[in-house]
Amino acid sequence: MTVFLRRGCGAALAYVFATQGAFADLTAADVWADWQAYLGGMGYNVSGDQSVSGNVTTITNMAMAMSVPDTDGTFEVTVPEMTLTENGDGTVNIDFPDSFPMTISGESEGEAFSADLLYTEDAMEMVVSGSPDEMTYDYSANSMGFALDSIETGDETISQDMLNLNVQMNDIAGSSQMKIGELRDLAQQFTADSLTYDIAFNEPDSEDTGRFNGKLDQLTFEGDSLIPLELDPGNIEDIYDAGFAASGTFTYASGNTEIAGTAEGEAFSLSSSSEGGAFTGSIDAQRLVYDLTQNSTKLAVTTADLPFPIEIAMANAGLKFELPVQASDEVQPFGFGLNLTDFTMSDVLWSIFDPAAALPRDPATIALDATGTAKVLTDFMDPEAVEELELSDAAPGELHSLKINELLISLVGAQLTGNGDFAFDNSNTEAFDGMPAPSGIANLKLVGANALLDKLIGMGFVSENDALGARMMMGLMAVPGEEPDTLNSRIEFTEDGQILANGQRIK
Repeated sequence: MTVFLRRGCGAALAYVFATQGAFADLTAADVWADWQAYLGGMGYNVSGDQSVSGNVTTITNMAMAMSVPDTDGTFEVTVPEMTLTENGDGTVNIDFPDSFPMTISGESEGEAFSADLLYTEDAMEMVVSGSPDEMTYDYSANSMGFALDSIETGDETISQDMLNLNVQMNDIAGSSQMKIGELRDLAQQFTADSLTYDIAFNEPDSEDTGRFNGKLDQLTFEGDSLIPLELDPGNIEDIYDAGFAASGTFTYASGNTEIAGTAEGEAFSLSSSSEGGAFTGSIDAQRLVYDLTQNSTKLAVTTADLPFPIEIAMANAGLKFELPVQASDEVQPFGFGLNLTDFTMSDVLWSIFDPAAALPRDPATIALDATGTAKVLTDFMDPEAVEELELSDAAPGELHSLKINELLISLVGAQLTGNGDFAFDNSNTEAFDGMPAPSGIANLKLVGANALLDKLIGMGFVSENDALGARMMMGLMAVPGEEPDTLNSRIEFTEDGQILANGQRIK
């Protein structure tokens, strides 16, 4: 390769990289134009007075207003002044005022109403980088929050003395990346040292009062969204049909809540704490997924009716489900799970119904994990379809299969475990009183049932005759296992409508 060619190629490469950097540079006008497009596409009416001085663009009297879906109300945010400063390196700084108002107003049942909120932030820093079609927002702040200023309904003003609301996050850092194509692809991450909340009310015409406050520590969030470039917030179904989808995971390291007040002249209080938890959720035009877990939960309740606190605790609590939400002629999968692990309550509470400690006080556990398939007959994203369903006797869908992957109930010395797998014939609803006819097998194992019955007889909770009937039923439905006080049961539903228990026909 000649010296000329080497130098020429080197210059060309340098030019390519230089021009890519130049093309990636952002201007204040780029950022402001995208804000207007993004917020306008979300259904806001955006306005503001723009002025430019050197590398600083100032937006004054910025207003964002949007109709609240399914109401005659309006949500409006007013920012007195926002500045966008070009830094000379292809990035733009955005500066907000320390506070600005947010208002919800409208009419309900013939009376006008309005609620004023105040947004506040301390030491907010935000830098935008990238290109007009792919912007990244990096931000941090000492704090961000909002507080209720006042509420007016008709001629009545509800002041902060009557109703108070404060929510604040502290020591925040985050990043949002937005790619613009056929949809807006938004990826977000943030952390916060803590989230505090405080809600209090005091009814002037009664003695009822209440206060709800708490804190979450070490918050994190990571999520992704696909947002149509133009959407109508009042038409939820069209939003999802246009491609809207969102998913995210929120975690925290610990939390506590305190509730106290007076109802009908009697005081009450509640306190709870946990050692962290997580929430994962996602939604699109086809499915809704929800998964919530909480660790080492403790709860204490005090009321005027009891001279001692009610105290309970759980090592872990969880709830999850995955549901199809769109009507379809196709069968779609679903799932459901529940987990309450190592549930305990105080000896004081036990002593109310078991003063002699006859029952084992081992931690109790309930767990269920089920999956299946169903045909959805209602578009749950369509408000009109949901309203019609509520007013009719129609079924929202058809159950086609159900698989119990895990069943565990363990408490007061007895334990029930099992699994099952069933199919359902929706063309036959006569054999089981309107329910689709099932076919399949359930396997169950019960340990400690007879010992529990003996204890309940001794405590006077169960009579000898009732216990005898229960034992006869267990003898009909189950067979003894290899271990003492163990019963096994195999329940089979056949396609011709029979029910068999351990091979013996019972229906």
